[in-house]
Amino acid sequence: MNCFAHALPHLGDPYFAVGACLPDWLSACDRKCRVREKKAIAFVDHDDEIVAKVASGIVRHHQDDDWFHRTPVFNELILNFAVELRELFENDRSMRPSLIGHIVVEMFLDAYLHQQNPGKLEYFYQQVATVDAAAIQNAVNLFATRPTDKLTEEVGRFCRARYLFDYESDTGTAYRINRVMSRVSIGEVDDRIFEWLPNARKRVYNSVSHLLPNYPIEIG
Repeated sequence: MNCFAHALPHLGDPYFAVGACLPDWLSACDRKCRVREKKAIAFVDHDDEIVAKVASGIVRHHQDDDWFHRTPVFNELILNFAVELRELFENDRSMRPSLIGHIVVEMFLDAYLHQQNPGKLEYFYQQVATVDAAAIQNAVNLFATRPTDKLTEEVGRFCRARYLFDYESDTGTAYRINRVMSRVSIGEVDDRIFEWLPNARKRVYNSVSHLLPNYPIEIG
């Protein structure tokens, strides 16, 4: 699951919703800093409400990812997408087709949830803009594997970039795939990806009910 899928059931509770996104945001801004469920769970009843909400959101993130990543349709889509991408890009060894397949499923899932819940993605961004990013970073540093000083800026960057809206178009999706590939020093996709994305999107959209069998809100 990606940011919006993690956050959507918790809109209106911004610190919890942000906490549900933090493991992914830290992977983007400070890969050596990790927030594990085992450590975060000790802080879900903390006296500081922000600490408790952030820790609870992080725990929810890991619990959701646990069942989501074991969902048969999710793994079938990744396997099929990896085979197709490997063929499309002629076994380019600079790429990791299975990683791209994984990313695409999660991007398209966010796009579908946005399509089915008009206005909620904009509301999510408005909610994130209200949080105290420094307080969130301080909370994370109570139980992270190592301290980070990059999270405050990452929260601001998330609000400025508004990249979750890009997943609605194939052009935006391709751009965001390449941003991820560049960040992890893997070969980027070229225009051949546009031959493949529309059908991949359709297959993800058609599989949503099977991808989110345990989702806490109704799927359209």
